[in-house]
Amino acid sequence: MISINSLSVLFGGEPLFSNLNFHISESDRIGLVGKNGSGKSTLLKIIAGVMEPSSGGVGISSERSVGYLPQLIEYRVEESIMEAALSSFKSLLSLERELERVNLELSKVEEWSSAKQMKLIERLHHLTERHSFLQSFNPEAECERVLVGLGFNREEFEHSRKKFSSGWNMRVELAKVLLANPDILLLDEPTNYLDIESIGWLESYLSNFKGATVTVSHDVRFLDNSTNRTVELVAGTLFDYKVSYSKFKELREERVEQQQAALYNQEQKIKSTERFIERFRYKASKASQVQSRIKQLERLERIEVDIREKAKIEARFFSTPKSGRVVLNASQLSFSYGEKPIFSNLNLTLERGDKVAIIGKNGAGKSTLMKLIAGELSPLKGELTLGHNVMVGYYSQNQDELLTKEDTIFESVDKIAVGEVRTKLRDILGAFLFSGDDVEKRVEVLSGGERARLALAKLIVTPNNFLLLDEPTNHMDISSKEALKRSFKEYPGTLLIISHDRQFLDGLVDRIYQFRGGELKEFKGEWIVEEERRATPGQPTQNRSEEISDSYIDREVMKEERRVKAKITKCEESIQEIESRIGEIEHLLSTPTPQMELEPLLKEYEKINSELHLRMEEWEELHSKL
Repeated sequence: MISINSLSVLFGGEPLFSNLNFHISESDRIGLVGKNGSGKSTLLKIIAGVMEPSSGGVGISSERSVGYLPQLIEYRVEESIMEAALSSFKSLLSLERELERVNLELSKVEEWSSAKQMKLIERLHHLTERHSFLQSFNPEAECERVLVGLGFNREEFEHSRKKFSSGWNMRVELAKVLLANPDILLLDEPTNYLDIESIGWLESYLSNFKGATVTVSHDVRFLDNSTNRTVELVAGTLFDYKVSYSKFKELREERVEQQQAALYNQEQKIKSTERFIERFRYKASKASQVQSRIKQLERLERIEVDIREKAKIEARFFSTPKSGRVVLNASQLSFSYGEKPIFSNLNLTLERGDKVAIIGKNGAGKSTLMKLIAGELSPLKGELTLGHNVMVGYYSQNQDELLTKEDTIFESVDKIAVGEVRTKLRDILGAFLFSGDDVEKRVEVLSGGERARLALAKLIVTPNNFLLLDEPTNHMDISSKEALKRSFKEYPGTLLIISHDRQFLDGLVDRIYQFRGGELKEFKGEWIVEEERRATPGQPTQNRSEEISDSYIDREVMKEERRVKAKITKCEESIQEIESRIGEIEHLLSTPTPQMELEPLLKEYEKINSELHLRMEEWEELHSKL
């Protein structure tokens, strides 16, 4: 479908990547991964045709349509959400014009079964299929289905886009790309502004998408659920694995370990050979052997170890002052924006050392609660108190935007640091991947990921014992998120985190609360997407509660299911042992000897056959419970 041939890109005379070659097939679900700045977004832009490479090229048939979601978007602020979504169907008109053109060309072909005619027939078939698909559903209904799936309320459809944040407008652009139903989807960080429910919906949509997808994402769970091939960009080199991300990570580690072991063995062999050459170089009787070994070294193909990015965040929190046992107590808390209620009668208590997450759809009240705790907003009703000696550090969603653009990286942390920590600022910045002359860069030239890291570094240099973190991993690459997670696990204070990144939360927090219907309740579920509720492109619009995958199943149900599965495994092992013994007895009975006592064998045979029958009934009964 798409061929990337000897692709190279230079920035300021320095290569970003060079001589990249790979192919994208029709059924590929590719996860494009690598650290921030490795060239992932640039590669997507080149494939999408919005940027030219320094050399090499991209081969793609003119018959194939490409849908591209960039990280930075432009849009008409006055158009409504529905108008923007419906604009995706303008392609239907151009498709109809193309159909007319191909039919006209076919009518003018004189030679039957010519190569030109066959090519036109193939083109006509492809266009007809796409035309039939686009006409198979109501455009307004399909727009409604996708917009609701991505978190919009129906009453918002006629609102102009200027009323929505950049994150919500990014969702509109994602909806437009999906509604166009292209042959190839190129998605650059599609989950950055989605909540967990919308991510589940998008995973379901992509699982039923018929074309190829290339996705840049730092959400491991999303990659695992929506890709079957992983392409990694490391130091300008491409590594291609035909598996999803988690499996790729395992295979890459195994491969590197094998390469390192082979390299060690080869180096030992080379040293041994060089010692032989050096020892017997001037001995006539060994001349032929020396020459033979010299030629062996010349012919030897040196083993290379795959390049891996070694730079990663290594943040360590300084000792924080101890707070009282109760860190936060919110009682009967209510808040509204004007006449729009956000939540009411909310209760939440956190104790020292708690690590708690809050999840829920965007707009449910998660960030509002954080701002109330941080003191940026005041509750409409109820009480909110912080415990003894509680010192709050707050990382908001737009924290990176609150940095002073004129400051250098070093100045940003230097002006808030106090005490002993001031002597270790360069070490702290180095832990967040700012080293050497990098610390003199001004904030205004930093990327989104760099600004996020700097904002988190500012939390490290202040002695806070209660951290409020609102989407701290947005714009961070996978290795940085993994390192940050390790740091937060070791944090001695109290954490309250808002995140849609399931992989980041797993193993980090000990409690999860969920906002639903204006209420905050403890969540006792698992990150499960029910297969029977997966969204299918082209399905008629349904009730939203039926349309969006329910990502949560009661934990007790899951525990019972695991217990049943464990019993099934044990039962299957017992059946296997019984069948093995039956086989042995049948073999003995089929080849009797004069010394063989048949009666005990026959009794055992009868007994274990009865046992097998009981175990098979037990196995069937257990399966009926799943």
